[in-house]
Amino acid sequence: MMISDKVRDILIDRMKILKQENKPDLCLVGPVKLPVQLDGEIVTFQWYTWLALEGLPSEKEKLLESLRSADLASSQQSSVLVYGDFEQSEDAYIRMHSICHTGDIFGSQRCDCGYQLRQSMKMIVKKGTGALFYLANHEGRGIGLFTKSLAYILQQEGYDTVEANNALGFPDDIRSYEEAIRVIKGLRKNPVTLITNNPKKIAALKASGLTISDHIPLWGGESDYNSFYLATKVEKSGHILNSELSITN
Repeated sequence: MMISDKVRDILIDRMKILKQENKPDLCLVGPVKLPVQLDGEIVTFQWYTWLALEGLPSEKEKLLESLRSADLASSQQSSVLVYGDFEQSEDAYIRMHSICHTGDIFGSQRCDCGYQLRQSMKMIVKKGTGALFYLANHEGRGIGLFTKSLAYILQQEGYDTVEANNALGFPDDIRSYEEAIRVIKGLRKNPVTLITNNPKKIAALKASGLTISDHIPLWGGESDYNSFYLATKVEKSGHILNSELSITN
């Protein structure tokens, strides 16, 4: 079944092709009005998704027709929640949130990811503008959900987070922010304030060309189940407990 001209016109108007030399094109789709219940209040975000067009056409019409055979449900795509006047505001909060199937969906207390997800959304709304990136290929700091489950088994035997990833043959952190930064540049030009505890994340984003004016650490959600996990973040991954980290070059 072919997509009708009416449907095609509606969708093409909300599609944007982001190009970068020697990189696959990205197709950014949105915004979609997304009402979210946050602390008993309905807050409306603008939701965008994007897709790396590897093996898919960059022409919008052809891309729409190719989706039925692309089997996108077998892989995961990332997305971003945008709030306020993200394009024009002088400053905006950014949270690069790595997907955490166990923490974000099931509410696992082995990490602080679920807390950070909800809290950063509240911070963005309070600020008045910002964006929360939900990065689908970041599970387990980039090793994937299945491999993360193996790392969890090792952690139950006394390994810390870094040791478990290393024991499986992975570095501590292999996440890439390249696509997310391309999306930010497609949505706004002004500097951003990053919500993070991770100085390596700040360095990686700056190295990829993102202009960061400041950062805000985000701690909370501590429990008896994740105290060792949080301590490892500080002791081995260098996570910061306050806002004293300089982001200047």
